[in-house]
Parts: sequence; structure tokens; C-alpha cells
Amino acid sequence: MKAKKECIAMLLAGGQGSRLKALTQTVAKPAVPFGGKYRIIDFPLSNCINSGIDTVGVLTQYQPLVLNEYVGNGQPWDLDRTYGGVSILPPYQAEDSADWYKGTANAIYQNLRFIERYDPEYVLILSGDHIYTMDYGKMLTFHRKNDADCTIAVINVPKEDVSRFGILSADAEGRITKFEEKPKVSESTTASMGIYIFSRRKLFSYLKADAEDPESANDFGKNVIPAMLRAGERMFAYPFEGYWKDVGTLGSLWEANMDLLDNSKTPIRLSDSNRRIFSRSTVSPPHYVADGAVVENSILTDGDVIRGKVVNSVLSPDVTVEEGAEVTDSVIMGSSVIRSGARVRYSIVDSHAVIGKNAVIGEDRALSPDVTLIGAHVEIPEGETVRGGEIRSRKKEASV
Repeated sequence: MKAKKECIAMLLAGGQGSRLKALTQTVAKPAVPFGGKYRIIDFPLSNCINSGIDTVGVLTQYQPLVLNEYVGNGQPWDLDRTYGGVSILPPYQAEDSADWYKGTANAIYQNLRFIERYDPEYVLILSGDHIYTMDYGKMLTFHRKNDADCTIAVINVPKEDVSRFGILSADAEGRITKFEEKPKVSESTTASMGIYIFSRRKLFSYLKADAEDPESANDFGKNVIPAMLRAGERMFAYPFEGYWKDVGTLGSLWEANMDLLDNSKTPIRLSDSNRRIFSRSTVSPPHYVADGAVVENSILTDGDVIRGKVVNSVLSPDVTVEEGAEVTDSVIMGSSVIRSGARVRYSIVDSHAVIGKNAVIGEDRALSPDVTLIGAHVEIPEGETVRGGEIRSRKKEASV
């Protein structure tokens, strides 16, 4: 008889990520590159294994191919286990029904049998679109100490951002007294991070009730959390004080990459051997900076060839910046080429893009409020100008 797991994680990775525009045209949001050598999903997966959680269900739906191939058997994160490890969980044909995941709660509901296989006492629910490092073990200890039915990780956010999050209030002991999903205004600035620990029996009970409600949106923030609070369940807020970034928009993705270059913000330490972020990186030669090239306050990755100027930017593997080209305040993703004389400013350039000679991409951040985006495999002709905030992407190929 196999031993039961104390806690397993369910990682929600099926969202479309439409606010990331062309970046998620062909890949799921958690598979978007980040920090030069990583993908967004590397962070929650690494957090799990660093926290002693060795069983993770990854729930996929939108554009899952790249994400499925990337996660594979979980070996880079030490999640290639014979009992537990990582499992990809797409929607499937059940005996009584078949349907896409309708919401975050419904996605977990459709996979109750997977959870039952490991008979856990606790279930950790995670989102696949956040950049942070966190010890879930400490949160689990907090949950047990309070004999909680549900614990929500929380962080303080600026008052102007409350409409983007679930906002809650808690008493002096941390017990949640009020919860609002994305309110227009709120006196509280305590935001849910979308990280929950549930006692399994309570989770199953509320998910089954939610599934039977035809009026429900089948969402944790909109339905399940408020229902538990109304019923008087023991719900607690777990304060998190480290770096955390929701990278659901082009602006926030750009900012999170730039935060890696700003020591004053004490962001994630990618070089921290005690809480390492693991990834399935392709094998590339070491990066090369030519004589006469200029690199200032930037992250370079394996295979990059720099002959021009790179300032305050983050480059993924195998990027080429030719002589006379300038890249400033930008994120350049894998295998892109910046031709000689080109200037790229305050932009995100997706993988395999080519910026032609003497082309001008974007504007200084002080002049343009929005990030410029060049989509994957897009070629910008020689001498062309792409204005600040403009989006260039390949047209979708017609289906056959």
C-alpha cells in the first residue's frame, strides 16, 4: 500500500493570457519566456520542490503543446517520480460529460479523482502566471497551526491596483472577515495572491456544491471563497513579504524582467543556491561580447552574441545584436536578431524575430506609456519605424 501524501499541489496553467497579446498567440501564458533563461512556470514548479512538495498536477487547456513538451516528465525540477511527481491534466472525456474547464474551481473539480489517488490531507492551489519564490511549507505550518479550512496567501498592493485582485480584510489573528473579488474601490489593500491551501474535505465539499449551482461562474475568487466565508468556515490570511509579480500584462511582464536588474527592489535572486529556480534550458554555447561592444546593467544568456550596445535589458538565449545596433530598456527573447544600426527601446521582442538594419523600434519610456511588442518570427524591414506602444505580429495562418 502506497503512503498517502500530506499535501499535493494543483497548478492552474490553462489560461489564455489574452492581455499578453501576440506572446500567447501560440503558447500558454505559463510557457512564456522570462528572465533570459526561464519560463514563467519554472517558478511555481521550483517553489514546490524547494518546499518539499513532490506531487504536482499541472492543469492545461489553452495552447498546451509547448507547455506540455516543456514540463515533460518533470526531471529538471526533480519531479520525475514513480509515485507522485508532475502530471499534465488536460480536460478529458468523462463517463457522464466532457467539457472545457469553465473556471478555476471547475478545473480542480474535474480532477478530484487525481487528488483522491494520493489521499492528501491538504491541497495547495497555485496559479501559473506569477513570478516569486516562496516556501509553501511555512504556509502549510501556518494553516495547520490555525486549524484552518482555507488559507490564502496575501500581499499588500497600491491602492490604485485593488481592482485587479481579490481584496480581503482580516482580524488581529489573521482570520478573514471580508472578501471582495476585484472591487472598484476598497479601504483594504490586502490582496489575494491566488495561492490557497485547503483542507481536502472542505475543498471537495465546496467544489461539489459549486458544480451543482447553475448560476455559478465556477471560480475560486467569485464563488468558492465567498461561499466559505458566508458559511463561517475558518479562513486565514497568510502574509507574504517577498517579491511577487503578476505578469498577466505586457507592462507587468516587462517590469518583472527589469526588476531583475534593480537591486533596490530586492527581487528574486536567480543565483541563490538554497532556493534555486530550475528550468529546462536548451544547450547553447556561452554568450559572447565582442571587442568594442557595450553591455550595461543587463542580463545575457547562453548563446548570445553581442557586437553592439545593450543597456538595461534582458536577453534570452541565442540573441544576436550586430555591430552598431542598440538595445535599451528591452526584453529580447530567444534566437532574435537585431541588425546593424537598428535601435530597440522600451520593447519586448518575441523569439525568432528579425529587426532589420537601421530600423527603429519603440520610443524612450519617458515618451511612450506603453511597451512596444514585436511578435515571434516577425521580420521588420530595413529602415522601418515601429512607434511606441505599437504591436506587430504575424497573421494567423488559415486552418486547412
